[in-house]
Amino acid sequence: MSLLPCQKPLFSLPEDLHYLNCAYMSPLLKSVEAAGIEGVQRKRNPFAITPDDFFAQAEAVRQRFGQLVNAPTLQVALIPSVSYGLSTVARNVPASAGQRVVVVHEEFPSDIYALHRLCAEKSLDLVTIEPPTARQDRGRRWNERLLEAITPKTALVVLSTVHWADGTRFDLTAIGKRCRDVGARLVVDGTQSVGALPIDVQACGIDALICAGYKWLMGPYSLGMMYVSEAFNDGVPLEENWVNRLGSEDFNRLVAYEPRYKPGAARYNVGESGNFILLPMMQRALDQILDWQPARIQAYDAALTQPLIAFLQENGYGVEEATWRGEHLFGVTLPAHLDQAATLTRLKERNISVSARGHALRISTHLYNTPDDIAALIEVLAEAR
Repeated sequence: MSLLPCQKPLFSLPEDLHYLNCAYMSPLLKSVEAAGIEGVQRKRNPFAITPDDFFAQAEAVRQRFGQLVNAPTLQVALIPSVSYGLSTVARNVPASAGQRVVVVHEEFPSDIYALHRLCAEKSLDLVTIEPPTARQDRGRRWNERLLEAITPKTALVVLSTVHWADGTRFDLTAIGKRCRDVGARLVVDGTQSVGALPIDVQACGIDALICAGYKWLMGPYSLGMMYVSEAFNDGVPLEENWVNRLGSEDFNRLVAYEPRYKPGAARYNVGESGNFILLPMMQRALDQILDWQPARIQAYDAALTQPLIAFLQENGYGVEEATWRGEHLFGVTLPAHLDQAATLTRLKERNISVSARGHALRISTHLYNTPDDIAALIEVLAEAR
């Protein structure tokens, strides 16, 4: 596999900005921005928008997302947010009083809030798996704790591929197998990994994969995708909209009210899913990601951040071991004598953009980053010693 060259010319990032913060929000590719502008211009003259336009581009986006995660197009739905997807899944999970929902420590709030409602409505126990306090072998031991918590009493496991705050990687293949062994459903929030990290929903036995589109999928805000397995094909959607019913392509028959949904995951599409501005942007972004390939993005980030990882390990900073972190996103805990807020201020003064999540500085790189970005970060951290 050849190493990709830097792709910064495809973006409009300022030359003096060191943007190490894709996990916060990705910058738009120039091509994606152009697709959005074209969509706005198209909407100003609606006579050119045909009934087919409500469906064709939505189908193209579903197909490309399915290709990215090895899922049939039929099993992909368009959603506006992770909370929408999690609420949809929670509505359709079979569970009975006394069963358990397993999550990891400090999971993203949009995931947890939906589960609070589910547990309250069905009298389920929410079990949170804490990470080890010691840094050594932390990722492996956290994964072991998670596997041990998935028992025959477990109805649902919800987690991210990599932890959104510190980048710890979870072994979805092993977790998926354990879920199948005990009859639990596995739901994955892929927002902080899909697009930059390879994933295969079939190989991992994932029942639902939910992704916001504005981070590693490089798309616009307010559009995401959700894969669901066939186990959800007869479920109840959050809303009832005309686009998701059989025969809705025939506008002349819309008042012949149709009780049947389209097959597969289409019943879960958000209303107005045929968005004439956001869909062209998302399709353009997915085309680019499929061309780059997530495995090659990982390889680029690994080579790019190697000097940074070496510096951190040699100077008392905490970072997850290579086996248990994504190359595109990882958390850095500071030595005890350094103040997180003061460090963030110094980074901001040098036009270095990272995020603070919990006790970690979150570093997240992509193909637009250069060795100069990494050198600038190392320089500030070295001065702080």
